[in-house]
Amino acid sequence: MSKRKTTSTAKRQSAKFGILWSFPLGKMNFIYFAVAIGVLILGYVLMATGITSDPQKHLETWANPVAIVVAPTVLVIAYCVIIPLAIMKRTVNSSAE
Repeated sequence: MSKRKTTSTAKRQSAKFGILWSFPLGKMNFIYFAVAIGVLILGYVLMATGITSDPQKHLETWANPVAIVVAPTVLVIAYCVIIPLAIMKRTVNSSAE
């Protein structure tokens, strides 16, 4: 019996039509990721405003509205809005039409 070289359909199609897959994230996705990282850093810096090593001011510092309201809100926006937007946002490719 002779051995016959078998090639898969995907290999034949990729050789016939060129590259079938490209990296799904574009330049704007990475810009959104950079903005998300900046917003996360801002949120954690704002949360750090409530930290003190002075035991007498411990209860006063957590009365800081920036540390207990604004910072968690900024972090939730970064984690629940900006990062998913950076992952799911598709760029319009005019050459695909």
